Amino acid sequence: MRQIQIQKPGGLENLKLENVDSPDLQSNEVLMKISASSLNYHDLMVALGLIPTEDKRIPLSDGAGEIIEVGDEVTNWKVSDKVMSVCFPNWIDGPPKFELLSFIGDNEDGYATEVIAIKESAITKIPENLNFAEAATLPCAGLTAWRALVDEGNLKANETVLVQGTGGVSIFALQLAKCMGAKVIATSSSEEKLSKLKDLGADELINYKENPEWGKEVLKLTNNEGVDHVIEVGGGGTFGESVRAAKLGGHIALIGVLSGPAVSEIILPRIFLKQVRLSGIAMANQQSQLAMIKFIEKNNIKPIISDTFDLADLSKAFQHQIDNKHFGKISITMES
Repeated sequence: MRQIQIQKPGGLENLKLENVDSPDLQSNEVLMKISASSLNYHDLMVALGLIPTEDKRIPLSDGAGEIIEVGDEVTNWKVSDKVMSVCFPNWIDGPPKFELLSFIGDNEDGYATEVIAIKESAITKIPENLNFAEAATLPCAGLTAWRALVDEGNLKANETVLVQGTGGVSIFALQLAKCMGAKVIATSSSEEKLSKLKDLGADELINYKENPEWGKEVLKLTNNEGVDHVIEVGGGGTFGESVRAAKLGGHIALIGVLSGPAVSEIILPRIFLKQVRLSGIAMANQQSQLAMIKFIEKNNIKPIISDTFDLADLSKAFQHQIDNKHFGKISITMES
């Protein structure tokens, strides 16, 4: 079978396509034929060697496919079940704990492979309304948006959500928020992408290249009140404007560091004077994923996939991601 391995020290040139034997199956595992994966920023950092991992690590933390064999002790799954990954296979429920947070595609081998042997507790069903490629976009980006808005944000109808850019988390947050009856303000640097955001239901649009202090534009659009929720994916380069855009007592879900890990200006007084609540979000537990699946099925939400690459072209897919040419998710197919 085909498989991508990362050779140290990392870098796109060190993503190697290998032909390997199908893995052995343990009694508590299922053998899963991977149909599709999708790219996340974390996957890119692992591929580039910015997150250190073992030599010959198999990357990619998302996966969806079909069970083709089950171990003797497996009781929850049968052959032909359609399933998808969970990013933290040991985090079943409850709050996060260090011993539960072994990450697929980083601490453990991931889904850049045609077949994987994995514990039966490390997967869930896929939404009945989605195909494998669509389902494979959910475990990281979809679940992160869900936790930000639902588990931590307790989003209510008629509240206002700010989403930044057009990556997977932001697009999922837009879709979820609109289904829940919220108003969405969306930012992008591209008029073409802003138009697509409007087509997905965004109520207000801001070009952050034309309005670098876009937090002020958010205040204008909200009668100087600010938004209830900010989906903060930019990091150091955008955090100050996110605080400016948040309303008194608002919620900022801190998710990404696309513009850098450090904040250049001192904004702590603004945070406590506005009594902003910050949530650090890194996916969620398996019970939250199951709740998200039910919501997606009920509301027939369809993930947005702009590009699809074959597994053998994984380095090209990552370069596409680096160049910010995608809208929503980049899909990786194992169907050669």
